[in-house]
Amino acid sequence: MIYLLAGGFFVAGVWLVLKWIAHANPVDIVQFVYRVMGVLLGLFSAFLMLRGNWVLALPVGVMAASMLIRKPSRAGADRESGRGSTVRTAALEMTLDHDTGIIIGQVLVGNFEGRQLEGLTETELFSLYQEIATDQESTALLEAYLDGRVPDWRNEFEPHMAAGEGSASDTGPMTEEEAYEVLGLTTQASQDEIVAAHRRLMKRVHPDHGGSTFLAAKINAAKAILLRKHG
Repeated sequence: MIYLLAGGFFVAGVWLVLKWIAHANPVDIVQFVYRVMGVLLGLFSAFLMLRGNWVLALPVGVMAASMLIRKPSRAGADRESGRGSTVRTAALEMTLDHDTGIIIGQVLVGNFEGRQLEGLTETELFSLYQEIATDQESTALLEAYLDGRVPDWRNEFEPHMAAGEGSASDTGPMTEEEAYEVLGLTTQASQDEIVAAHRRLMKRVHPDHGGSTFLAAKINAAKAILLRKHG
């Protein structure tokens, strides 16, 4: 009977974890993995200490501590080294991490101003989508984020999209500063670095590979602007 109950709790726990993973933000999943690995290593270190194997227990304990306090790399955290690309519209700011492909974003206006997208629930994201529906650039950017976080979001959103349709707003032509941010480069970047950054990013966001048409267009525009500067 005890084994049956233990098995039932184990199956329920696995089901809950899988359900959470299906709806969680990728950054949260990575952080969860860090924590689990840290706890397991910590238990192993304690076991080694009880066995008197301090030579091995100490480095394992240090490794466990580093996993518990470590935070996963967030998009845009290392923009100066060219690892993060930022796109800004009237309502949103999005950053794509070059190494992980993770997109994070912040709301710039409206009821959710100052909130991080990964901190919003699916219901709140739906409300945000309706709120910015008249801004085509912002909705396209939000759609790119949703494609990564909630792949089947259109099944729920599309029946309500028509109600929020309206005239599109335009944030104007891209500046050189914005172009550098989109490609994740500094203003000292060479022509070869611009071409390399464009090629690397297009592999991640190209529409033919399930990426975002909007982000691909921004990346292409940024390349064109900066290459004209170097021409």
